[in-house]
Amino acid sequence: MIMTIKDTLMNNDTLRYSRQLILDGFGIDGQKKCKDAKVLVIGAGGLGSPVLYYLAAAGVGTVGIADFDTVTLSNLNRQVIHFTEDIGNKKTDSAETKIKALNPNTKVIKYDFRLNADNIEAVVRDFDVVIDATDNFSTRYLISDCCYFMGKPLVEGAATGYLGILMTIIPGKTPCYRCLYPDPPEDGTIETCSDVGILGMVTGMIGSLEALEAVKVITGIGETVSGRVIMFDALSTEFIDFELLKKSECALCGEQPTITELVEYQINCKVKEGF
Repeated sequence: MIMTIKDTLMNNDTLRYSRQLILDGFGIDGQKKCKDAKVLVIGAGGLGSPVLYYLAAAGVGTVGIADFDTVTLSNLNRQVIHFTEDIGNKKTDSAETKIKALNPNTKVIKYDFRLNADNIEAVVRDFDVVIDATDNFSTRYLISDCCYFMGKPLVEGAATGYLGILMTIIPGKTPCYRCLYPDPPEDGTIETCSDVGILGMVTGMIGSLEALEAVKVITGIGETVSGRVIMFDALSTEFIDFELLKKSECALCGEQPTITELVEYQINCKVKEGF
């Protein structure tokens, strides 16, 4: 019997994904759902790095990468998808190279520009799941509002210092981001990782969990953390899990919403003294 190229590719896929194909509840059906899925990752930094690696490793068919920044030396303690030789390159290009090296079958779509109220809907429209791996409140509110209006499942993650947070939002079914944070922080009050620092393993932990949440949304296995919030404390190695209730007075998903279109906030970070 002569083996065709198609047969060879199928056999290679079976071997590549063999350890998840044999999982109870996953199997061929789960693998096909991954292959057919389109996941948008907004941010190719500390959180986005493990997200992108694990989505590609799991066989997600199409991965979108949205990031307008370039690689710098200070990124490398946590942004593990970028290497020293990538310094100065666009993060989207650097991430695509590593993804293709890991899994050539993953289709990568790059968006190397800043997302705003005028362009985000056109980017989000073609994806099944969105993962927020950004590092600022302005973009998080924009992403979460957009996903709510467009009915796109959103996996939300953040990390700074030794702490990380995770939640999954299913529009129309679960609490939204504004149920947790109704109002944006005041301008000039937020510290960033350049101020308080960040341990790379914290972003690795939260980013890996974000990828896991996306795969659960795609395949339907297990339970997502929708309606819950997970907080991770690296110093005590503790997870704190608490229920998040949908708020009837929420300005976005409540009974009488006042936010009915995309809003862009200008939230500047706290300026360190002497700078």
